[in-house]
Amino acid sequence: MYTKVVVPLDCSPLAEVALPYAEEIAGKMGSDIVLLTVLSSEESEEIQNHLAYSKKMVSSTRLQVKKYLEDARETGISIGTATRTGSAAEGILEYADKGYPCLIVMATHGRSGISRWAVGSVADKVIKSTSKQPLLLVRAKGAHPDVRAKRILKKAIVPLDGSSASESVLPYIGEIARNLEMDITLLRVTSKKDKITEVESYLRNWCQRLAEDGISAGYEVRKGNAAEQIIEYADETATDLIAMTTRGQSSLNLFSLGSVAQKILMDGNSPLFLVRA
Repeated sequence: MYTKVVVPLDCSPLAEVALPYAEEIAGKMGSDIVLLTVLSSEESEEIQNHLAYSKKMVSSTRLQVKKYLEDARETGISIGTATRTGSAAEGILEYADKGYPCLIVMATHGRSGISRWAVGSVADKVIKSTSKQPLLLVRAKGAHPDVRAKRILKKAIVPLDGSSASESVLPYIGEIARNLEMDITLLRVTSKKDKITEVESYLRNWCQRLAEDGISAGYEVRKGNAAEQIIEYADETATDLIAMTTRGQSSLNLFSLGSVAQKILMDGNSPLFLVRA
């Protein structure tokens, strides 16, 4: 499903916090890694700085990926670079939306801090514009790019609201979970009109379907505000990833102010895996 894992970098440590996630996913799934840089100009000094930086990042990424391969003597996957010039968001989209299946893994902050890479800027534009590729957003605040654990993706939460739109994330996160042996919890935040027996039956059915595909899955039912309950449960269980679509019955729409996904990204502590329904 993921031919390439594309990691946008801007020569900053903040943007590099996405790399450990890309390394683990690509290493376990046999996907190529592309380190993508969008230059603001074609001035020789900027190009020379970019070339030196890219060479260093390819070398360190290749070394880290070996941790996840059965044969550590060979990388088994291609680790390369790509360069675009101009708008950061447009450069990312132009490269990623070429038609081949890929996963974009990027930090929500970069070189110029909140003004350049925060949601509302580059990351937000990429989310709004890409209709073909899933996106994994890693919150850079408080992260340390030089710390790489052997496994950082062990548990994921998938919020479902009963709609086919919310369920459309399952094949995407399921492929990652199967290859990384990651446990999935299907989370349903109910309202007063929901019948708990029906909700639990729905979730058990999905757990069974995932188990048939070799994916370990359980479920949890909570009451209250959807975004708050998702964040609270993720913190309680030390979840490594929240996977969801950007649209569903419960207005899982990242593009509207106060939406569930936006609140999780801004107020939560877990990386967010997004698929446009």
